[in-house]
Amino acid sequence: MSALRGAKNLAGIGMTSQRTRARMVERLREQGIADARVLGAMAAVPRHVFVEEALASRAYEDTALPIGFGQTISQPYVVAKMIETLAAGRAGDRPLGKALEVGTGCGYQAAVLAQLANEVYSVERIQALLDRARRNLLGLKLSKLRLGYADGRGGLEKAAPFDSIIVAAVAEGVPPALLQQLAPDGRMILPLKSRDGGQRLVLIERARRGITETQLDPVRFVPLEAGKA
Repeated sequence: MSALRGAKNLAGIGMTSQRTRARMVERLREQGIADARVLGAMAAVPRHVFVEEALASRAYEDTALPIGFGQTISQPYVVAKMIETLAAGRAGDRPLGKALEVGTGCGYQAAVLAQLANEVYSVERIQALLDRARRNLLGLKLSKLRLGYADGRGGLEKAAPFDSIIVAAVAEGVPPALLQQLAPDGRMILPLKSRDGGQRLVLIERARRGITETQLDPVRFVPLEAGKA
């Protein structure tokens, strides 16, 4: 996708129009997403810009779509649910504070996070995918968003601590570096493998009494892999 295409087609037409995006937001509300800030952020970001042109007409369906390199763009409900969970109980229009995203992918979730955070740092281990995300994001002019090429399991120590951490790939357990980089009163949400072989979202909270874990919805994500590619 060229930067010119991304810049020209932010509004979209037909199946990528603002009206179609509004229907996606209404569906999210019907599915239980209640935080108006999250719904507003989902409405603000043109998802069709982040998928291949051949798939643009499906951009606002509630489904994951391939973005190349064995990766996917998560379904809108999962993006909204994870972000709503991080924002729960936090006041203001920037409830995520300083946020870290592990797994930039095509850049879509980072763009949504940027609507609700003071700063967003997003890291990706696949250089070609990171380059594509940069192109996808050009037309949106998100000054609060910074992308980096890194092994996400190590987080981003130079920018830590983070009030919010969101991981877009499934791990066997919570990466120790990410736990160390979570600020006091911070929250992290990530998919973890469960004993039955499935996957489940887990909310990690760093409170005065220590670290707590809360099991949430079953999900399906690509694996959190080591190294850079």
